[in-house]
Amino acid sequence: MAADSSFDIVSKVDRQEVDNALNQAAREVRQRFDFKGTDASISWSGDQIAMQASGEERVKAVWDVFQSKLVRRGVDLKSVQASEPKLSGKLWHMTADMQNGISQENAKKISKLIRDEGPKGVKAQIQGDELRVSSKSRDA
Repeated sequence: MAADSSFDIVSKVDRQEVDNALNQAAREVRQRFDFKGTDASISWSGDQIAMQASGEERVKAVWDVFQSKLVRRGVDLKSVQASEPKLSGKLWHMTADMQNGISQENAKKISKLIRDEGPKGVKAQIQGDELRVSSKSRDA
């Protein structure tokens, strides 16, 4: 008798591609004429990406440059959540969080959807930040 067939549903971001996009964006920010004299920069800050510039529109422009580099590197923009720009002293700051893993509430929604609308005999189990879907038959 064959064992259960299963697959995992995960949501992970390739950190190396994000790092490459960040380095490209930082290089472009340093070299572009419209960023000269604005103290614009972008860098890692733990698991967050920190952006700063002397004006609100400039920090949003840094975010746009970073987004374009992410798209070019094949990173989905839904995996990056940016905060609103905030004034701190003379500089505007903005942070972006990388979304890794499936949140508990989304895992519960997916699990309920599989139970309600999926084929019979298919089970979904939440395992930390991923979801395992299993069935007795591979054809289910």
